[in-house]
Amino acid sequence: MKKHNFYAGPSILSDYTVENTAKGVLDFNGTGLSIMEISHRSKEFIAVMDEAHSLFVELLGIPSGYSVLFLHGGASLQFCMVPYNLLNKKAAYLDSGSWASKAIKEAKLFGEVDVVASSKESTYNYIPKEYKIPADADYFHITTNNTIYGTEIKEDIDCPVNLVADMSSDIFSRPVDISKYALIYGGAQKNLAPAGVAFVIIRDEILGKVDRAIPTMLNYRTHIENESMFNTPPVIAVFAALQTLRWYRDLGGLSVIHKKNQEKADLLYDEIDRNKMFVPTVKEAGDRSIMNVTFVMAEAYKNLEAEFLSFATAKGMIGIKGHRSVGGFRASIYNAMELSSVQALVDAMKEFESKHS
Repeated sequence: MKKHNFYAGPSILSDYTVENTAKGVLDFNGTGLSIMEISHRSKEFIAVMDEAHSLFVELLGIPSGYSVLFLHGGASLQFCMVPYNLLNKKAAYLDSGSWASKAIKEAKLFGEVDVVASSKESTYNYIPKEYKIPADADYFHITTNNTIYGTEIKEDIDCPVNLVADMSSDIFSRPVDISKYALIYGGAQKNLAPAGVAFVIIRDEILGKVDRAIPTMLNYRTHIENESMFNTPPVIAVFAALQTLRWYRDLGGLSVIHKKNQEKADLLYDEIDRNKMFVPTVKEAGDRSIMNVTFVMAEAYKNLEAEFLSFATAKGMIGIKGHRSVGGFRASIYNAMELSSVQALVDAMKEFESKHS
């Protein structure tokens, strides 16, 4: 039976990425060595870093004046590195979910934090919109996609100060106007690579504005000057990321990928809205994530939640149980998810409805 991987992260990767990474583990580019054991200073691995950087620039249309970094520590370390490097007096944050809340907690260690708006009172089931960004903030931080709650900011907002975005779970899902952002970061384990590497896209000119001394490893300048090679990088994760970036290029780029993602999301949301047994947790269609689709059983069918989970799992649906803070179900339909897998979930929902009608 085919398995349909709806895990939120680490999550599904393309067959191209998995197969080519596996080949590299056995024999990296004909060297007779595994990618796990080759020196990161070798010309062969430096070529991997260079190509990964080049494809980031190409696929995202990154302008000159920006650096692309591949770092350890995941997005969680960036919650600290961003304010360490950028927060001099005050920063502004939008609280749209658990990860935004964690970022806010870290920023408060470094200075004043203005939380301009929050949707916490409604279990983060919408994106706050009525807020004012303070003009005297060093930066404004947003989390573009909220994996737990199924909400997403789908446009590149206009911002009067430096705009910082955690794009861990929707990077490469759509075209992005990089010029509107001062810094974008994210963990790789959704749309890019297995866990182990984080990416940072940073406008170089925003650095050097804080008064504090910054430890070497937490200073973005360290990694810019050393081209992400100050210390040993996570070589396998970077190599896997390169395979994914090549696959994106071969698919035709982010406009093509976005069209496919929208088609998958529309298919699943249409069924959730139609099926009497299920309701979406995000009511406002414009706020619904095209990466993480969250839904629960309708009130009249709450007693069937466990049964549906078992029913869907028996049909090959893996990882659709919702996060404990929301309950219900979550289908993560990242770039590598095929439309046929989303259709299989929709078919299971229809069959379950018929079974109980």
